[in-house]
Amino acid sequence: MGPGDRGSNPRNPIFKMTTKTKKAKASGRFGPRYGKTVRARLNKVEEKQRKKQKCPFCSKLGVKRLSKGIWKCSKCNKKFASDVYYLGEQ
Repeated sequence: MGPGDRGSNPRNPIFKMTTKTKKAKASGRFGPRYGKTVRARLNKVEEKQRKKQKCPFCSKLGVKRLSKGIWKCSKCNKKFASDVYYLGEQ
């Protein structure tokens, strides 16, 4: 093994570290912390809360979450309080 050999130079290794293949979605901001199950549960809740929901007044998709439990319909401009993360079962 001489200086020109690929395996002897630490700056030019034969094998490279593997990269991530799965997308971590919203919970990627936590890195490896808190465990897979907790991060998967968080992804599920955050996916639902960021989607447009069905308005209980005009029955159209257009309700977005403003803050905890406060919702606003973009179609009929009603602002109301309801469930914290998402409206009913979808």
